[in-house]
Amino acid sequence: MAEEVDAPVILSNEPGSFARSVLAERHPALIKKVRDAFPYDPRRHRALDALLAQATDGVIEPPDPDTHDHDSWDAWSRAYVGLSWYDVPFLWAESYFYRQLLAAVGYFGPGPWQGIDPFRPFKQAELHTEEAAEELAALDGLARRPVDEQRQALLLGSLWGNRADLGFAAGGGATGAADSRLVADDSALLWSLLPEGGAATLCLVADNAGRELLPDLILVDHLLLHRRAERVVLHVKPYPYYVSDAMTADVIDCLRHLRGARGSAAEVGERLWSAMGTGRLTVRSHPFSCAPLPYADMPDDLRRELADADVTVMKGDLNYRRLVGDRLWPATTPYEERTAYFPGPVASLRTLKSDVIVGLDAPTEARLDAERGRGWRTSGSLALIQASV
Repeated sequence: MAEEVDAPVILSNEPGSFARSVLAERHPALIKKVRDAFPYDPRRHRALDALLAQATDGVIEPPDPDTHDHDSWDAWSRAYVGLSWYDVPFLWAESYFYRQLLAAVGYFGPGPWQGIDPFRPFKQAELHTEEAAEELAALDGLARRPVDEQRQALLLGSLWGNRADLGFAAGGGATGAADSRLVADDSALLWSLLPEGGAATLCLVADNAGRELLPDLILVDHLLLHRRAERVVLHVKPYPYYVSDAMTADVIDCLRHLRGARGSAAEVGERLWSAMGTGRLTVRSHPFSCAPLPYADMPDDLRRELADADVTVMKGDLNYRRLVGDRLWPATTPYEERTAYFPGPVASLRTLKSDVIVGLDAPTEARLDAERGRGWRTSGSLALIQASV
């Protein structure tokens, strides 16, 4: 289990806080969005209405005893049943909300709605935007740049997800513009863990599907093509989570989308499709991916698997929160200190969308506080690349 620490756990009961806005505003809006996206029957409508009332004005209720994961969630929720959603750890409350949302729409079955991803329409829409098409078309220009410039541009594309601007990168102006938005940049250390021809195994723990998964896969292709990795294990969620988190079905959708594109994007799609067939690219899901727990509490089988990797890259904000602990750490807390428990080298690619942050130097924190106020931690306009061996 995780060690005892002094930094306060993030709750959602502080008026005006980011965490409170998620529970009080984002979750109710999401329930309406999901309800409108499918022709659910009256039973599902009633279940969604009940979840809305419970999560906004009620208290936490125990999980349904008939569900497949009852034993796990019963243990995880025992200390919180009967409490306000706002008075329990933010990470736990978010996770339980999504678990209960899936139960409300019948995802876990049995029944006709079993296995129907309530977020699939939103993920699919992300793949078919004009912006996504422009980003894939920009790969043609990027392919004419030196390999080291391609590699760094694709890393930044993966970091920023749907903010990726590979067209700008291909024009040679990416480095300075991107650096101004990075509050920490350990990319040199990350590349040192993936030397060319080193036969490395990379574990990439994915974040979002759709338009954000595409640049992750394009980066994976580059690493395999140029022998920065001999094998890549892509960890995805076993079931829908946090609206847009990637599952195996989303990976396949992205690969098909790439293969159906033109130019360099289609070539990427073909290579990745073949890599799946040869085992150089493997998709993996583990139940712990959807647990309301920090990675410090990961089970032994997952720990052994990650220990076999030469480096594990954690994508996105949620994975960062789980990696370092969803607490109000002093921003200058060393990243190496918070990831010392991890069973091997680990890196984070993350845009800042929550209050958690570690690994900053004091001048950087002071400058950001002075220029932007506390909102710089949650705006999504800044990012980091951190790594630890």
